[in-house]
Amino acid sequence: MKFHSDMKVELVDFMGGDGRVVQAARTSTLGAAASEPRESAGLINFLVRERHEVPIEHSVFTFRLEIPIFVSRQLVKHRITSISEESGRYREMDGQFYIPNLDRPLSQVGKTGDYNMVHLDPEDAGRALAEMQYACRSAWLTYTTLLNDGVAKEVARMVLPVNLYSSMYLTINARSLMNFLSLRNEHHAQWEIREVAKQMDDIFAEKMPLTFAAWKSNA
Repeated sequence: MKFHSDMKVELVDFMGGDGRVVQAARTSTLGAAASEPRESAGLINFLVRERHEVPIEHSVFTFRLEIPIFVSRQLVKHRITSISEESGRYREMDGQFYIPNLDRPLSQVGKTGDYNMVHLDPEDAGRALAEMQYACRSAWLTYTTLLNDGVAKEVARMVLPVNLYSSMYLTINARSLMNFLSLRNEHHAQWEIREVAKQMDDIFAEKMPLTFAAWKSNA
């Protein structure tokens, strides 16, 4: 088993781009004459500013993620993606667990829905992270013991914690990605999903710079 503190986001496929946004938008007035993708910062900015965003849906990203299960469950809540995730029912898990590093604030100050995350005293933080590692080792030992005793994978996995890493393919169109990033790449979002969103944000900016710029300027 191993411990990690990172979120892995990899772009494995991409379709469309800024030119496709313009092409899709001009189809409404030019029909078949809009068959050639062309870039236009002005038109894209108009679409985003006026919330005429359907043409943006014709650009699509597919990411491969390696993230803790509790983060993948937050992704599922958005209901705007296509997700294929590895299954502990069909394969033996490989014992990769997420443990935050000391850059991540660990303590909550304030009430639910209105709080800030702050750093613990270094000694308390070190003790907390050590306790998390201990719990993971204990759970992993139980899991592997159950498997060795002939217990089915779909049953043995019940003892594993949600900081176990899982891998998935996630496909999302650019308009839905903008919605996701607006919610998850901001300070109220949980630390770990923000780390995912930051990487997606960088990829979005690289692949669709005109659409990205229009979205940021009209946010």
